[in-house]
Parts: sequence; structure tokens; C-alpha cells
Amino acid sequence: MAWIDLEGAVNVRDLGDLPTEDGGKIQPGRLLRGDNLQDLSTADITRLTGEIGLTTVVDLRSTAELRAEGPAPLDAVPAVRHVHCPVLPEQGAATDVVADVLLTRDEADQSRYPADPRAGHYLGYLEDRPEQVAAAVRAVAAAPGAALVHCAAGKDRTGVVVALALSAVGVHPDAVAADYAATGDRLEPLLDRLRRSPTYARDVNSKPAGSHWPQASTMAAFLDQLTARYGGAAEWLAGHGCDLGRLQAKLCQPVT
Repeated sequence: MAWIDLEGAVNVRDLGDLPTEDGGKIQPGRLLRGDNLQDLSTADITRLTGEIGLTTVVDLRSTAELRAEGPAPLDAVPAVRHVHCPVLPEQGAATDVVADVLLTRDEADQSRYPADPRAGHYLGYLEDRPEQVAAAVRAVAAAPGAALVHCAAGKDRTGVVVALALSAVGVHPDAVAADYAATGDRLEPLLDRLRRSPTYARDVNSKPAGSHWPQASTMAAFLDQLTARYGGAAEWLAGHGCDLGRLQAKLCQPVT
């Protein structure tokens, strides 16, 4: 996993070199993850499209977020395909954080998995928006070049979609959880950035900063429950129309 330092985003990284359980690893330059891309500079776009080979952006934000934020710089790049897969229920101004502070959402998360309500929240993506989650992974598999999956913070929605893709091709669960937790390395500048956005400031400020911290144990719990309830990422994705062979060929280096 390698950080990609950009002027207009703070939580972007390449998931290349993560180890798979068969002794292989993820190919660099195939799957990227990130936060909101609204502030990318010209130099950022050149790096992503020219140096890294970005061809596909998978946007997990809600329709309300897209409308509030307006066009993003990469929208004007003809060679980049944009796939919109909102993984939160399309209600009002749903964002990463506001879904957590709604009482009904909190209650659902708690009841879904009391031991870790945030993991319960992630399981809710699979229950509430399965087609959108699966479509996001299918878009990664179909990308001719690098695919960048993002939401607002690049932590929750992005974390789940990326975890499904990585787990389905055999990345070790500990590595998936460690990648999820790596957002903590950039959490302070990430929250500062979101607080400067009229779309996200109120939501971010509604909870203590520490509550946004990604815990590896949360992702581990999500993956455990994914196996217990659905047979694992590969089985869940296959059941929702994902070509696992295509995903494997896209993301993994051949084992020699």
C-alpha cells in the first residue's frame, strides 16, 4: 500500500503489493482508494491520469452530495469514466457522517451487530444497497486502467467496497483490516479538509473527532460477519453478478 500525495486530496493510496493468501499480491496501479476529489489540481490530474494511468472513478457518494458539491475536475477529462454507485439509502442529504447520527440508523446498526455498531453499519450497505455495492466492484473489474474508488472521507463506504474486492481475490484479512485502519494516519488533515466543505462541515462537527477513528477491529468484525452470514466476499459478490475471474485477473499478479 502506497500513499499518493496530492494537492487536492489527502487520503489517496494505491493498494498494490497487498499480499494474497496464495503467495501472490495485488498489482500496483490497478486499485486506488481516496477521499473527495472535488479539489484536485491540474498537477494532481496529470499525475493520476498520466503517471498512474487512471481510467475509472467509482463514486460512492449520494446523489445529494454530488449535487451539493457540483462538478469535479476529473469530470472534464474525456478519458476517465465515472461510475456513480451510491451505497447509502438515497434519503435527503445523506453523507458519510449524517447516516451515523440519525437515530433510526444508529438503532439499526446497533441491532444488526451489537458488538460493533460501526461494523453493523457496514453490513447495512450490503442489506440496503446490494446492487450499488456490487456495481462498484464490477466497475473496478471492468476498468481498462487504474480504478479509483472514493466517497467523502475515503473511509467507510470506500473501505467496505475495497474490502470486498480485496477479500474476494484472496488478500489476507489482516492486510485488509490494516489498510482500512491506515486512514487514521491521515485523519487530522482529512477532517480539517471536510470541515472546510459546506457539504460536510456540520456532519463532521456533530461528533467528537475520536469517533471518526478507523479501528482495524471494526473491519475484522465486518469480514468475520461477512463470512458467517454470506459465506465471504467472493460468495456474496458472485451472488450479485460479479465475475470473480475478471476481478482476479484485474487485480492480482500471477503467482510464480
